[in-house]
Amino acid sequence: MGWPHPIRWIGNLIGGLTNSFLNIADRDLDCQAAGQKKRRFGLLLVVIVVLITGVVSFLLLIVAYKLNSVAGVVLEAIMTYYCLAAKSLYVESMKVASALSNEGIVEGKEAVSMIVGRDTNDLDETGVIKAAVETVAENTSDGVIAPMLYLAIGGPVLGFIYKAINTMDSMVGYKNDKYMDFGRCAAKLDDIVNFIPSRISAWLMILACVFLGKDYSSCNALRIYRRDRFNHSSPNSAQTESACAGALGLRLAGPASYFGQIVPKKYIGDSLRAIEIEDIKRANKLMIVTELLCVIICMILLYIGLICINLANI
Repeated sequence: MGWPHPIRWIGNLIGGLTNSFLNIADRDLDCQAAGQKKRRFGLLLVVIVVLITGVVSFLLLIVAYKLNSVAGVVLEAIMTYYCLAAKSLYVESMKVASALSNEGIVEGKEAVSMIVGRDTNDLDETGVIKAAVETVAENTSDGVIAPMLYLAIGGPVLGFIYKAINTMDSMVGYKNDKYMDFGRCAAKLDDIVNFIPSRISAWLMILACVFLGKDYSSCNALRIYRRDRFNHSSPNSAQTESACAGALGLRLAGPASYFGQIVPKKYIGDSLRAIEIEDIKRANKLMIVTELLCVIICMILLYIGLICINLANI
């Protein structure tokens, strides 16, 4: 048993509220009235989860710093660590590569089902690899760069608020009969908070290719990014997927199955070569260097900010 994870607690809160609200809304036999109730409850879910997350994280930091400055710094560091998902993203996606290489397609599908929202039963090896690469590419923004940027702006409080919004979208932001109305507010808010970070992430990915050798092409990453960055129903998801697809010379996305229904999606990238298991590792390398570039840039900006503050006080 590992340490309790606060993001899991947020997920439990979202799950409990979602079940309660949907049970109430579904009692209405009028479909239109039920839909309106779901939209109102969806808004209420967002307000409650964001408020609770922000207030609790703020109060925890205040209490810690009141007790001892060292305790405050330690708690802030721990909260910052929990906001960033680079390690878990790397570990879970590499489990897919390991399962495919050492155990076979059945275990590979089981491993990838842990990190994607789509149906995985009918995937072949190529489909499993594509799903893993796409997850790493998309979550380079959602799980790494975006929370890092919000942490830089507003510390762990804003970082946790971002993670709460992103978790709500991942749990209720589906365009199906159950969540179309209820999850609309969470999905729209997630689009808003990820609009700028997703684009920063994509450009950092393109820059990262310069440092990664012959397996990566910054020129093709830029070309595919410009062409395919809007090939997704979300305004943000294809930003990093297109940069990653171009960097690796792969064709990603395309139709996928969700809850037993095929959802048509545009393709992203060109098939310059056949996809292979090693591409999961390549995508992770791209994610790690992108993260390092973001850290360096944030530190430079912080240093410049401190210089400006000192000059203003002279």
